Amino acid sequence: MGKIIVIANQKGGVGKTTTTVNLAAGLAEADKKTLIVDLDPQGNATSGLGLDKNELENTLYDILVNEEDPQETIHETGIENLYIIPSDKNLAGAEIELVGVKKREFRLREALKKIQDDYDYICIDSPPSLSLLTVNGLTASDTVLIPLQCEYYALEGLSELLQTIILVRDNLNKDLKLQGVILTMFQRTNLSKQVMDDVRNHLGDKVYDTVIPRNVTVSEAPSFGQPVIHYDTSSLGALAYLNLTKELLKRDRKAA
Repeated sequence: MGKIIVIANQKGGVGKTTTTVNLAAGLAEADKKTLIVDLDPQGNATSGLGLDKNELENTLYDILVNEEDPQETIHETGIENLYIIPSDKNLAGAEIELVGVKKREFRLREALKKIQDDYDYICIDSPPSLSLLTVNGLTASDTVLIPLQCEYYALEGLSELLQTIILVRDNLNKDLKLQGVILTMFQRTNLSKQVMDDVRNHLGDKVYDTVIPRNVTVSEAPSFGQPVIHYDTSSLGALAYLNLTKELLKRDRKAA
């Protein structure tokens, strides 16, 4: 049965989608059959892998609202071993349409159960909010990976997210675990170093050794519809995400 990881942080601009796309691409590169689930109505993971959001017939919206077979929404990405369930702006309406639906927090989990055995990893890119969509992602997942930007308010947002994870575990998904925290957009400044030290002091070995630097090629790659590890394999950003993949696989082997 494939492992489901939700990449979550209610703050925007911390590298959730970038981490989802490049971690998934790294797992695919490591010969792991991997599926991305784009749970963000902005659809950045979808467009970042070269899919045109305006030409999609079936998306995650159809799964959550119309209970469509997830097999009908899976798209190839052009990268071996990497697939995606895309999203578009219609997903923003899903929360309103699901308000009166029983067990609405479990819609994604029930859908992914049907295809979980087909993949080694399923990576869910969640929206920048603690919304019903994010709760669906947390309820459907085995673990949570938190990208944390190395900036002043990082710990404040992290505390709120960790509390949400506890609430979901207590009420909706008792097996949910913290995969870890990955520090993103690191710069060689005193502030970045201070944030890194504070997070490591608070969470210890839950913080990954790999640190993702602020790197221009990481920002450029999505406009070409590619993960940075394919766009510029020798860039600092690409090397960091490949190292993150190796570290995640190593941790998973130890935990098995």
